[in-house]
This record gives sequence, structure tokens and C-alpha cells, in this order.
Amino acid sequence: MTAAKPTQAKQQGGGLLAIFPYVVIPVLYGVALLIFNNVFGSPDNFVDGDVNKDPLPGNYLGTIYKGGFVVPMLMTLFFTVIVFVIERFITLGKARGTGNVDSFVKSIRGMLDRNDLSAAIAACDKQKGSIANVVRAGLTKYAEMQQTTGMEKDEKVLAIQKEVEEATTLELPMLERNLNIIATIASIATLLGLFGTVLGMVRAFAALATAGAPDSTALATGISEALINTALGIGTSALAIIFYNFFTSRIDGMTYRIDEAGYSLTQTFASKEH
Repeated sequence: MTAAKPTQAKQQGGGLLAIFPYVVIPVLYGVALLIFNNVFGSPDNFVDGDVNKDPLPGNYLGTIYKGGFVVPMLMTLFFTVIVFVIERFITLGKARGTGNVDSFVKSIRGMLDRNDLSAAIAACDKQKGSIANVVRAGLTKYAEMQQTTGMEKDEKVLAIQKEVEEATTLELPMLERNLNIIATIASIATLLGLFGTVLGMVRAFAALATAGAPDSTALATGISEALINTALGIGTSALAIIFYNFFTSRIDGMTYRIDEAGYSLTQTFASKEH
């Protein structure tokens, strides 16, 4: 279990990362409010410099501002996706290690065939990352089982396999962290956008009802302002879905390579142990 200690320490040291979403999302909401009020809500975007009047013709910033209080929420979701996409790119990049993963796994297999465990462990230390951490844990157990007497071969193989599985279990939460947030945003962004659109449509038709004769220009303006929410919601949701699937695919690929390396460890040990 010695090799798993660095991995455990890393996971336990991830406390700050665990509270990261609870800090960054309120901060992003504050940023969204500042942009909404000071950029989109700037008097320069409206007729006579009055935010209570219509936006200037062709001024999309003022049109977005007229989308209502749901717009800052949608902006927060959009900023959150961007921040966590960047965070996942950095984290998964580190998890892959410093070199090519396929070449690393292939080199480990060759070193095992030559029974050069010290070189294999050194290669793991050089590669770093989640895959290397798991392989190193398995290699250390591999070496320990070679020196162990009084155990059947099948018991030793199971011990190596269990060590690899435990190390993998410790690494997976770090690989999958914050993906649930991206998945949640993918689901709710469109719904929130539609909610804002419905509210905008209610306001638009209510204004027409109190104004007397129908005004097609005012109706068209009100509808365009309401649909801003739908556009923001759909765009944010699409972005979240794309990157969620992308990161899930990368994690599946890394998990496959971990399984491949673990299988090589156990099969090599089983073939060499008598």
C-alpha cells in the first residue's frame, strides 16, 4: 500500500478544489451582474439615455439588457461552463502526464517482459499523472509479491489486481470532478432561457393590452427582447453538452489505458510466477 500514499495525499489535499464551485459560482454571478448593469444597461444603449425606454435601433447590448433579470443568471451559467471547461482541460492534461500515454503503457509492458521493475517505476515517476500513479502502485505491489512467500500464485495475482483497483478508485474522483456541474448546466440552461422568454412575452403582451391599439413594432421589440433568454440558454446548453461529452470521452480513454496497464501487470506476473 506504500505506493498509494502519494495518491491518497493528493486526493485528501483536494479540499480546496472540492469547495471551488461554491466560491467561483457566486463570484461569477457578481461579475455577470456588473456586466449586465454597467455594460448592457449603459444609458448609451437606450433612446434619450434612459434605460426605461427602448434600446437604440440595432443596439444589441440594450436588447440583451431588456431581457430581464434572468439574463444575469444565464450569463452566470455561461461563465461557469467556460471556467470549468478550462479547469477540466488543465486537470485532465496533468492527469495524462508529461509524455504520450500510449507510448508510456507500451514501454511499461516491455520493461515488465524484461522483469526490469526499477526502470518501470522510474518511468512512472517521470511520466507522472493519474495513469502513472496507478501503474506505480501496481508495480510496487508486483515487486512485493515477488518477494512474498507462503501465498499461492492466484492470491498474489489478486493482490496486485486489488492494488490497481484501489489506486484507480482514488484517482477517478479527481478525473470526474465538476463534470456533474457541466452536465447540470447542460440540462437547465435551456429551461431557464425558456422561463425568461415566457416572462418576457407576458410583459410584452401585458404592455400591449394596456396600450390600447396593437402596435406591431412594440410587439416585435418585446418578442426579440424575450427571445434573448432562449438564445443564451440554448447556446450555453449546447456548449456544456459538447464539452461534457468531450471530457467524458477523454476520461473513458484514460480509464481504458489504466485497465490495460493493470491487465498487463497481472498477466505478466501470472506468466512469470511459478
